[in-house]
Amino acid sequence: MRWALVKVSLAVTAMVVVAFAVPLGLVVREMARDRAFAGAEREAAAVAPALSITTDRDQLERVVASTGSDTGMAVHIPAADGGEALEIGKRRATPEDIAAVRELGRASTSTVSGGSTLLQPVALSSGEIAVVEVFVPESEVTNGVGTAWAVLAGVGVALILGSVAVADRLGVRMVRPARRLVEGARDLGEGKLGARVREEGPTELRLAAVAFNSMADQVVQLLANERELAADLSHRLRTPLTVLRLNAASLGEGPAAEQTRAAVEQLEREVDTIIRTAREAKPQTAAAGPGAGCDAAEVVRERMAFWSALAEDEGRKWRMAGADRPVRIPVARTDLAAALDALLGNVFRHTAEGTAFAVDVHNGEDAVILLVSDAGPGIPDPETAMARGRGSGSDGSTGLGLDIVRRLAEGTGGDIRIGPSVLGGTEVRVWIQLDGRERAPRRRGHRGTVRRRATGRLGAFSRRPRSLS
Repeated sequence: MRWALVKVSLAVTAMVVVAFAVPLGLVVREMARDRAFAGAEREAAAVAPALSITTDRDQLERVVASTGSDTGMAVHIPAADGGEALEIGKRRATPEDIAAVRELGRASTSTVSGGSTLLQPVALSSGEIAVVEVFVPESEVTNGVGTAWAVLAGVGVALILGSVAVADRLGVRMVRPARRLVEGARDLGEGKLGARVREEGPTELRLAAVAFNSMADQVVQLLANERELAADLSHRLRTPLTVLRLNAASLGEGPAAEQTRAAVEQLEREVDTIIRTAREAKPQTAAAGPGAGCDAAEVVRERMAFWSALAEDEGRKWRMAGADRPVRIPVARTDLAAALDALLGNVFRHTAEGTAFAVDVHNGEDAVILLVSDAGPGIPDPETAMARGRGSGSDGSTGLGLDIVRRLAEGTGGDIRIGPSVLGGTEVRVWIQLDGRERAPRRRGHRGTVRRRATGRLGAFSRRPRSLS
């Protein structure tokens, strides 16, 4: 592109210079010629008064000498009354040219050796026509023309070089951003997702850079969403895996039972590998779009119907409260089910058989609180458990389950807190905002707990004793 601009500028400027310089050079040459012949006409006109008075050779020679002509002047007087023709000075024009001027009665020029001659007719007192010949050398006709042409050529060359330099600078200004755009596209194609292009240069290239950066951001976001989806889907496999593990544990002894348990453990390891591989994805909001939502109580009843069967198999006591009437929340049904399965799956996975648990739903004026409590050993480090991609470090947990719940809550403007429960184990409190507004930060209690308000329905609910069925 840079050299193309230089070539175009060179061609256009050269055409303009030629279009103006050539006619101007011809005009300069004609002006020099006209100037030379105008001088010759003045010299011839200086002799005309004397010729109209006398034709005496001596007097005419003095008049010719007084004109100061150093280029050569001649006077041709025809014969009159039987006299002889008179010629003063050196004749350069041919007799035919002189005769033609006498016959036509007007001045003319003719080319002679070394230059040109001006033949000017002058009427004598006798009625005859004399011809004054003034020699104009070639050097006088072209005087200053060479210098003028050299100046024009220099100006033309300067214009061409200047236009080429300007075109080259403009080409650099255009090519450099375009080259950066190419390099950015190449880097992005090679997998360097952080490749971006500076928005500089002409308007079109700036717009192209903006579009490229936006496209790169979209690609990064799409890849992050894809990894996140893979991680979430893989984590949702934990629910049927938990059922398989529990069923495999009840198979008793024998080669088939051992093979089944080994296959389940292998499948769990593969799922964990997929989850850990997808941990590099950025968080993605779990809230549904505007106007979407679900009945939290219905989802809780549905999932508890599933998990209660497993609880009975393991001898776990459980309780569900607050799910007897509709509770609308701005969260997609599948997302809430996945979050609830993640919390209950953690209870079954990380607590011993026979450990009791409870699920409580509280519908407040501006938020809905989902409480999942258990009577297990508790979480020694809630902050580490909440860290994305890390579990407590003692049981091989990926930490994705709590992260799914956290994204769901934060997507509505809420949050998630982990603390001790009244059952003696862990309580996970999920705060879901109903209007999507950001809440003011709340003070933390001991080891990640949250100090609850002491007034209103929420305070009464949080202090209510929990009884297990």
